[in-house]
Amino acid sequence: MTDPVPTAHLIDCLVDARARTLELVHGLNADQLKGPPLDIVNPLLWEIGHLAWFHEHFALRTLGDRTQRLDAADALYNSSTVPHDIRWDLPLPTLQGTLDYLARVLDAMVNRLNGGAASAEEAYLYLLTTYHEDMHGEAFTYSRQTLGYKAPEFATLAAGPPTDIDAGLLDGDVAVAGGSFSLGAAPGADFVFDNEKWAHPVTVEPFRIGCAPVTNAQFLEFVADDGYRRRALWSDAGWRWREAAEADHPLYWVAQQDGWSERQFDRTIGLLPHRPVIHVNWHEAEAWCNWAGRRLPHEAEWEAAAATEPGAGGFAPRKRRYPWGDAAPGPRHANLDGRVLGTVDVAAHPEGDSAWGCRQMLGNVWEWTATPFAPYPGFAPDIYEDYSAPWFGSRKVLRGGAWATRGRMIANTYRNFFTPERRDIMAGFRSCARD
Repeated sequence: MTDPVPTAHLIDCLVDARARTLELVHGLNADQLKGPPLDIVNPLLWEIGHLAWFHEHFALRTLGDRTQRLDAADALYNSSTVPHDIRWDLPLPTLQGTLDYLARVLDAMVNRLNGGAASAEEAYLYLLTTYHEDMHGEAFTYSRQTLGYKAPEFATLAAGPPTDIDAGLLDGDVAVAGGSFSLGAAPGADFVFDNEKWAHPVTVEPFRIGCAPVTNAQFLEFVADDGYRRRALWSDAGWRWREAAEADHPLYWVAQQDGWSERQFDRTIGLLPHRPVIHVNWHEAEAWCNWAGRRLPHEAEWEAAAATEPGAGGFAPRKRRYPWGDAAPGPRHANLDGRVLGTVDVAAHPEGDSAWGCRQMLGNVWEWTATPFAPYPGFAPDIYEDYSAPWFGSRKVLRGGAWATRGRMIANTYRNFFTPERRDIMAGFRSCARD
């Protein structure tokens, strides 16, 4: 980012992210804010305080404000030095004390922005800390799902759901031409994370990719065909995970006398056939592909299908920021920002189609790819050094965002990354035809 950014925009983002955080913790009691010690969640009370510390540490201190707004904040909330398994035993402030810390830091962030525009350095740090809070907001959301808490109540729900939430099935593949294009974010673009830097030439062969993610009904066929018990469909690592987890269906599916249901937060509803399957891990996605005679897309294929346009030699030189073009995401484009508090049918949001005809490449569910998470050529960590570098080689790349992902931080080049056994996250997948 090289140009000054309006301070009003940065303040709006900060305030909106904080409002979502407060919505996500509203109504939780002390026991719920602590929660059980699990590897896949943080105590929510700790995580709230961590947000304030992150703003203070990476933005305010970097910009010269060394004020200490909470005693021992570094010892409590530095995620790089405070081991995960002791976070339940720390002497944390009360909820009100934590919220007061949040408010003091937010006030300092807002008050130091003088004038109509922020410098490039300021804008980068303000957006980094805002997007960090956005990511934790998504984590708060799926932690509430993991722990079976009541669904959060978002102000965005007041507008009501889009009219095509039950739009039905979108089946089949689209053909994407092969060729060379630039994978990743280009210099001079809007804010990007270090693992997106920088765009570099790659070549993909022609391929066919699903025009929509795999649905509950399509995954149910795999379950009904004993897919979880057929060793030949699973990799060695996948089978070890399946046996250890004793998994024989997606995590939140519930078998009942009249068919399958699905737990959503603290309630159970009938399984909706045309919604994308969600909360499945990489191993489950790979096994389904093996069963269906298909495969997961490589990361470069996914980005080509989302961002490129047809042109001479396969791809036009121009890449789109979003599948539909360069307009910021809105309700007609994608299921983002928690607008409907869950997934929508895979045929919804036709106005968000990519140039090749792929739907819902942003929003609804994160999509597993076949690609291990690795640095792009010339990678160098940004100021938040532990964001990407420690995780290279141990995780798989996901693309596209989910229903709870904030639209302001997602784009075609955004790379998410989790270990292949994680199925608490809001992940599904789309598949490619095998050669």
